[in-house]
Amino acid sequence: MTDISPESLTIGRLARVAGVGVETIRYYQLRELLPVPSAVGAFRYYPVQLVERIRFIKRAQELGFSLDEITELLRLEDGTNRSSIRRIAADRLSQIEHKLTDLKRMRKVLKHLVAECEHTRADLPCPIIATLALSVSTPAHT
Repeated sequence: MTDISPESLTIGRLARVAGVGVETIRYYQLRELLPVPSAVGAFRYYPVQLVERIRFIKRAQELGFSLDEITELLRLEDGTNRSSIRRIAADRLSQIEHKLTDLKRMRKVLKHLVAECEHTRADLPCPIIATLALSVSTPAHT
């Protein structure tokens, strides 16, 4: 039988302390990010240390890491394989930089369209709608 320490938490309590929903914990278990403890009677008791693991997962998600990448990071959590950890983080950084480039391009196009719309005569169609309709068949110009 499993010992229940005073620091053990039910899934509901673990969820509240970690700031997530019970379904999030179950999903993390399904994805093997969190262990599934053995049942003691009708309940499963979770070690309080899982609060920090859940917070780690949430912080990593906030930085844009996928759950697959987080799984890999957790496998390397002792920190000794720095090259693998650095590679995962560098890949994430590269993806973020590509997204920023795309966002800057979209911003430029939208600023231009908003300005065009603002300076187009009221009796003419809005250039935003015309451009978006045109974009379906041809790529937008930047």
